[in-house]
Amino acid sequence: MNLFRISWSNLKDKPLSSFLSGLLMTFGITIISLLLLLNKQLDDQFRKNIKGIDMVLGAKGSPLQLILSSIYQIDSPVGNISLDEAERLTRNPMIKTAIPLSMGDNYQSFRIVGTSKKYLDHFGATVAQGKLFQQDLETVIGPRVAAVTGLKIGDTFSGSHGLDKDGEVHADTKYKVVGILSGTNTVTDQLILTPLSSIWAIHEHHEEHEAPAADATEGPEEPREITSMLIKFRNPMGMMLARGINSNSKLQAALPNIEINRLFSLLGVGVETLRGLAIVIMLISGISVFVSLYNSLKERRYEMALMLSMGATRAQLFGMLLLEGLVLALIGFVLGILLSRIGLWLFSSSVSSEYHYNLAAFGILPEEWILLGVAILIGLLAAALPALGVYRMNISRTLAEE
Repeated sequence: MNLFRISWSNLKDKPLSSFLSGLLMTFGITIISLLLLLNKQLDDQFRKNIKGIDMVLGAKGSPLQLILSSIYQIDSPVGNISLDEAERLTRNPMIKTAIPLSMGDNYQSFRIVGTSKKYLDHFGATVAQGKLFQQDLETVIGPRVAAVTGLKIGDTFSGSHGLDKDGEVHADTKYKVVGILSGTNTVTDQLILTPLSSIWAIHEHHEEHEAPAADATEGPEEPREITSMLIKFRNPMGMMLARGINSNSKLQAALPNIEINRLFSLLGVGVETLRGLAIVIMLISGISVFVSLYNSLKERRYEMALMLSMGATRAQLFGMLLLEGLVLALIGFVLGILLSRIGLWLFSSSVSSEYHYNLAAFGILPEEWILLGVAILIGLLAAALPALGVYRMNISRTLAEE
């Protein structure tokens, strides 16, 4: 007797109830799987880019905005700060490295960032083709920039003012691509990097063209400004510097670990709510399987009694009903995993077009194998409860009643 074939036939005989049970299981697994995938990849991206950055020095304002704009390049900068003042504050012996950043322009929505070689060294980015920038207006571009824009070594381009690709174009001055970076799966993959002096030169040239002729008188050179500095301490005691900077200077010191943990704790409330909802949906699907098989057992009592009288054992019938619950659980898991990947692909496409981050890693997570075990357990328990009725069945009475 082929129990699997009989179980499958029984499920097909009740298409509506089988579909509803499988659909609920699929929805629950889809939500949980998608949350696991997003949580894993967002956490990886946030932790990888923040590694080795203990403090960000910038203008007064939102510390989280300062962190997001300076480290992850996904928000607008808070403002500019004096390079001289920033350098004075970073001469403290507790500070190991200080990497200056200057932002404000973009090319086809990819940010142009003025910095030094220390920025590339921090993220482990190397020049895969060409050479590192050395002069004003020379740039190295991340592999994602090269892939999307089509820029290659030797090409020139004009940046647009601001972080919006529709901003005013600095048409009078052009950057030149001298190198393409290796992929690191960090923020450098989607940046256009150039010396700090390039950013100053571009904006000084822009201001000269905008200024009226009557105002074109020479005066004292304006102090150099940057957007922020990425700081690494020599030891954990360096964190004490942040309070002093915030209290006694015009600048702001933000601690990335504190701000990102706060962000994740806020997001965690919504994630846990959705995860709880998904678990409830899975439990409801188990109840649906139970009701479906319980009603099916009542309707098939004569058929089962007949099978028992023809030599089938009660254990075989019990196993047949368990198989039905198992099949529904497996179908729900496979469809749920498939739908979660489709959801991840759609989310990644949206994030990629807006922020240029790639979140499309579709591998099976270890937690999803646990999810499979939970789905199977729910399916088997939901099937086992009505299936126990097989052992209480009176064969002769059931056949006589029919």
